[in-house]
Amino acid sequence: MTNAHLRRIVILGGGTAGWMTAAALSRTLAGQEVSVTLVESDAIGTIGVGEATIPTIHWFNRVIGLDEAQFMAETGATVKLGIEFDGWNGADSRYFHPFGTFGPPGDGAMFLHRLIRARADGDTAPTEAYSLTAQAARAGRFARPVADRRSLLSTLGYAYHFDAGLYARYLRGLAERGGVVRHEGIVVDVVQNSASGFVEALRLEDGRRVEGELFIDCSGLRGLLIGETLGVGYDDWSHWLPCDRAWAAPSAPEAQTTPYTRATAAEAGWRWRIPLQHRVGNGYVFSSRFQSEDAARASLLAAMEGPPLAAPRLIRFTPGMRREPWRANVIAIGLSSGFLEPLESTSIHLIQSGIAKLLSLFPSRDCSPLLARQFNRVFGQEMLDVRDFLILHYHATHGRGEPMWRERQEMPLPDRLIERIEHFESSGRIVLGSDELFRDASWFAVLDGQGLRPRDYNPLVAAGPETDNLRQLAALRAEITTTCAAMPSAGRDIAR
Repeated sequence: MTNAHLRRIVILGGGTAGWMTAAALSRTLAGQEVSVTLVESDAIGTIGVGEATIPTIHWFNRVIGLDEAQFMAETGATVKLGIEFDGWNGADSRYFHPFGTFGPPGDGAMFLHRLIRARADGDTAPTEAYSLTAQAARAGRFARPVADRRSLLSTLGYAYHFDAGLYARYLRGLAERGGVVRHEGIVVDVVQNSASGFVEALRLEDGRRVEGELFIDCSGLRGLLIGETLGVGYDDWSHWLPCDRAWAAPSAPEAQTTPYTRATAAEAGWRWRIPLQHRVGNGYVFSSRFQSEDAARASLLAAMEGPPLAAPRLIRFTPGMRREPWRANVIAIGLSSGFLEPLESTSIHLIQSGIAKLLSLFPSRDCSPLLARQFNRVFGQEMLDVRDFLILHYHATHGRGEPMWRERQEMPLPDRLIERIEHFESSGRIVLGSDELFRDASWFAVLDGQGLRPRDYNPLVAAGPETDNLRQLAALRAEITTTCAAMPSAGRDIAR
């Protein structure tokens, strides 16, 4: 048997996607005779403006052996307990999408039906009262989840806010210490095998030739290898997700750090607010069909809580995904594989998801088309799952009369999303596939937060008097209040 194992991997592009990939590969391939080379140019900017993440990032941190305290110190990170949505149902409305779960430990999706029943029986407590994570976020408190499934603290979930530029620099250090070699330079030509179409080398501006057997395209929205070289098409999802521009600008840090992201609905899109240790990241994602770039810039500046520390930066994008993120011996990871606006902070997750699938389906030199098809199928399905969750936010709104929002409320929906909403409204059920990123608690937070109310609940929770269910929920609210009060300040954890 000939040795057909990969020996040379080339990553095109640095930034968050490139250095996450490099760090993961250097750690996973340690001790093997595989070289990992990264090509990037300081002359080419990156999109990163400050990142908010979701709890799946803990998997990636374990893969690369990240030290949490050091990582938070070097990237200006703060803890994130969820996302507050302001104004999505009118100017004074707000709701919270917490990480972790609702209810007591171990009750899971069935608790949501007990809550629906309690409301039918007269319970008027806000949904947030049944989430320890949400209550901690509102109180500015934080504790790490515990493994003991009997403890209310096991229902907690958390992620991070951090500076994307500092994060890439931090990961670069880890990757280079792990043996990754970086080449500074601009690619001027991509050399392909005339028979197979495989990429064989990148030719740089100074004449250097960087050869490889597997190429990871982290070149951002341009998709230099997957799009421009291999000609893989792009599915445009603008008819469902109308925003195609974003302004971003930093402002001064908070005196007391808020442990959650804020997403505020605006006249032609929504604004983000991401608190870091050394600054606050602000941005406005908007549709250029409904608002000019200049008007959107003025809208962002008028809404910021303090003057910008730098001039606002404009980002243009097309929501959608690459039809084949893996073709031949090129795998697109990050923005080269597709773009979904950061409404639910999925950008980092989709990078690490691509990395996870690469590691699971790691090829030999022949880059089997069977592996490519499987990668494309599972990654594509995840993109569709996240897309539908974002569409829900735009569609299920009321109380906003601007043209963009009226169009979103009336737009046709993907068939699977229609069926999912119908399930919830008829019986309170949230019908999910086993591999979906967002689980029952997340879908419930948004469906409930945006005013959708089920007409019924799972009959299995109908046993027993209604007074027992109401009493149990009252006891749970009291326990959440007590537990939250005993938690330390979120700011203290950062300083640890």
